[in-house]
Amino acid sequence: MSDAFDYDLLIIGAGVGGHGAALHAVKRGLKTAIVEADVMGGTCVNRGCIPSKALLAASGRVRELRNEHHLKSLGISVGNVSYDREAIADHAKNLVSKIQGDMTNSLTRLGVDIIKGWARLAGEQKAAIATPDGEKIVTAKDIILSPGSVPFVPPGIETDGKTVFTSDEALKLDWLPDWIAIIGSGYIGLEFSDVYTALGCEVTIIEALDQLMPTFDPDIAKIAQRVLIAPRDIETRAGVIAQKVTPGNPVVIELANRETREVVETLEVDACLVATGRIPATKELGLEKVGVETDRRGFIPVDDHLQVLRDGQPVPHLWAIGDATGKMMLAHAASAQGILTVETICGEPRKINYLSIPAAAFTHPEVSFVGLTEPAAKTLAEAEGFAIDTVKTYFKGNSKALAEGEVDGLAKVIYRKDTGEILGAHIIGLHAADLIQEAANAIANGQTVTDLSFCVHTHPTLSEVLDEAFKRAVVVSA
Repeated sequence: MSDAFDYDLLIIGAGVGGHGAALHAVKRGLKTAIVEADVMGGTCVNRGCIPSKALLAASGRVRELRNEHHLKSLGISVGNVSYDREAIADHAKNLVSKIQGDMTNSLTRLGVDIIKGWARLAGEQKAAIATPDGEKIVTAKDIILSPGSVPFVPPGIETDGKTVFTSDEALKLDWLPDWIAIIGSGYIGLEFSDVYTALGCEVTIIEALDQLMPTFDPDIAKIAQRVLIAPRDIETRAGVIAQKVTPGNPVVIELANRETREVVETLEVDACLVATGRIPATKELGLEKVGVETDRRGFIPVDDHLQVLRDGQPVPHLWAIGDATGKMMLAHAASAQGILTVETICGEPRKINYLSIPAAAFTHPEVSFVGLTEPAAKTLAEAEGFAIDTVKTYFKGNSKALAEGEVDGLAKVIYRKDTGEILGAHIIGLHAADLIQEAANAIANGQTVTDLSFCVHTHPTLSEVLDEAFKRAVVVSA
């Protein structure tokens, strides 16, 4: 390290991305510090992935134990099943605390300096940190910005954190409303509809676009509506916007035509969850000190190596990762970005293939995907002049799924017909979030459906759902 700097690397933001970057930086021999204004772990650990999975795990058990038809088919009968809302909430809270502690300990053990406070750039290779003991100026050869994101609340929606709230408050599970409206049918909305219906709540899902789950592959969305929505105490409103939401008892929601903005229906519900996505937390970072402007949505402009751009040109020694870049707002994408950025800083530049990064909704059953949807793949194929094909296999033909009595599900693989290159894979079914990784790794490593068709899969396992898909794929070389 040069004596001219306090650190080789300063990381602003200790979420999953910043934490992963810090661990890798130490591995690469960099003297590293990480700054966090709030709590270790960022959105994922405290207000996202971790507590939501804890709630889904507990509520999923309740759903399973109350499914008398399914249990009876396995020869099992169970008496009255009850649950303790507060204990379920504590399960999530305790898990968050444990992982927070584990992350802090891992950094401390490796010698990473953890600085508590709000950091902002004070110039190139310099940050001013507002700590409880006053402002502290820190210099570093390289700086990584990892500020994360916050829930987006559209105009016209008033939140009070009690009756109208975002996922941040919902994860605390302070109470269970008899009837809750969920605005948005993406991953967050779907997961919470799963939790709430399992625990006995009535749900209304409101989606501004004409169909539910608009970002999912159409075949997956179709099955999801059949198994995740239709059998449950869920009603839906698609093609309308929640133009005005007023907290209270009841919560009043004015639904309006998306085009004319004319009110078409008024709902009075007990609570409303606003699940309309997230926006970057890039304010008050001091970007103006180095002449950097965010785009109109607030994202930090970066190049393919995640170096921050100023007027289209890289700013020396300044990098950004995670949700704030807008590349892919997923915790594991942020972690990958952090690791690869450290590699680039160390003189071994790497790039991320975002089409190889999988995502999942941890509903019951789960939904997962990697790469392109079929409509997106068709658009690419038309633009570049090649043909695509798809192959589908169903869980109802899988021995392990039959043994589990969990036969609702589909795996779909989209590939180039001439080369067998995998363009996308989509799964809904038992353990879909785990199964998608094989397809993700194949895309990352350039393996074709033909390559994978010769791989041996354990029998009987759910992995054979994808195995069957690869074997059914037909490649016609040009």
